[in-house]
Amino acid sequence: MHPTHHDEIRRTAAEAWIFGHPVLENYRTLYAQAVDATDPRYVGGFGRFRHYAQPFTPANTDVVTPNNDTPYSWAWLDLRAEPWVVSVPAVDRYYVLPFHDLDTTYVGFVGARATGPGPGHHLVAGPCWAGEVPPGVDGVLRADTELVGCVGRTAYAGPQDADALRAVQGGYRLRPLSAFLGAEPPAPAPEPAWPVWREEASTGLGFFAVLDFLLGFFPVLPGHRDLRGRLAALGVDGRGTFDPGSLPAGVRSALEAGIADARAELEAAKARTTSSAGLFGTREQLGDDHLKRSAAADKGLYGLPEAEAWYAGWLVDDQGHRPPDGAAHTYTVRFPAGQLPPARYFWSATAYRLPERQLVDNPADRYSIGDRTPGLVHGPDGSLTLHLRHEEPADPVERANWLPVPAGPFMVALRVYGPDPTVLDGTWTMPALTVRSSR
Repeated sequence: MHPTHHDEIRRTAAEAWIFGHPVLENYRTLYAQAVDATDPRYVGGFGRFRHYAQPFTPANTDVVTPNNDTPYSWAWLDLRAEPWVVSVPAVDRYYVLPFHDLDTTYVGFVGARATGPGPGHHLVAGPCWAGEVPPGVDGVLRADTELVGCVGRTAYAGPQDADALRAVQGGYRLRPLSAFLGAEPPAPAPEPAWPVWREEASTGLGFFAVLDFLLGFFPVLPGHRDLRGRLAALGVDGRGTFDPGSLPAGVRSALEAGIADARAELEAAKARTTSSAGLFGTREQLGDDHLKRSAAADKGLYGLPEAEAWYAGWLVDDQGHRPPDGAAHTYTVRFPAGQLPPARYFWSATAYRLPERQLVDNPADRYSIGDRTPGLVHGPDGSLTLHLRHEEPADPVERANWLPVPAGPFMVALRVYGPDPTVLDGTWTMPALTVRSSR
């Protein structure tokens, strides 16, 4: 039986939703931070950093599963008129400034691992720039989209480190190429008619209208040509004029069915995903696996590739409860002697309440625990046992090793910065989240 016209539209809609889901998740953040000046998350527009000089707390909800180890430096660049130059000082700690395309694929990295601890100037250029790289530039990051973002991370060693952290962050500098050269700037690109972000755009037919607008900043790549051609035939061609309300009822129904298919496919993919291996990276590393990129956007938007950081988590306990529940049980995680997460830089475990995937409010103001946590108590044999429970433990050793969890469903993310090859090849494995007592 040959597929009908509506069957083909449904298939295209499903593929397009999987492809476009990380694009829209990225726009959700871009709009709040770079476009909507009334939003408290606004960074000041394009071409500037907004630094957080302290770890996230439950009050910070910019992203899900927020990183609580390395305070963020947010920035967005519009590359249409000219490239930008990111300059960094000499930095004596772990840091990374990772620049990503509209679909969250990484363009490149400036930081301790990628470019070293010394100072430097790095050019971030858009897909249409054909100029010459000027003297004094140490590296070039070539984007595939005209809009790029950066979620920088800088290691933080505790309250006593706040001033030093701010000094490092203050040394990160963004300039248009013309300003870097002391030259006359080119004519500015026209101001886009930014679509107002509405939450229903992620699930309804308005999804394709926002995607149509954003594809105007996303030249067609060879691996996307077939899908982009089929989308263009439906009117989603990057001109920003797509109006789902003008479509025949049968076409709208096919598009809606395709969205439902795609959302079910994404949920199944997320259920199969237990670590960050292969989820985050450059276009060369990820290829055209749109489902993997879409799952990554939901599992940990702006997560780092495993060369920078390896992510895994405890989503189920040793008795099969999924998710774990701090109202029903207390838990332990025991690292045997010599089996702590092997990291070049550091490691941490962070608890998040579900379903929001936000940090857990607690009287100790402790949101993560790891090798930089002061006062951890190891066993006589060198092992380390973490205690995960809602109430503060009475025993002083357990209190020293306490990671607060909510009185309800939760997950714990393990992050290993600069992971040892034994982490990446599976030789080192995570211990179980063990039920210690039930209520």
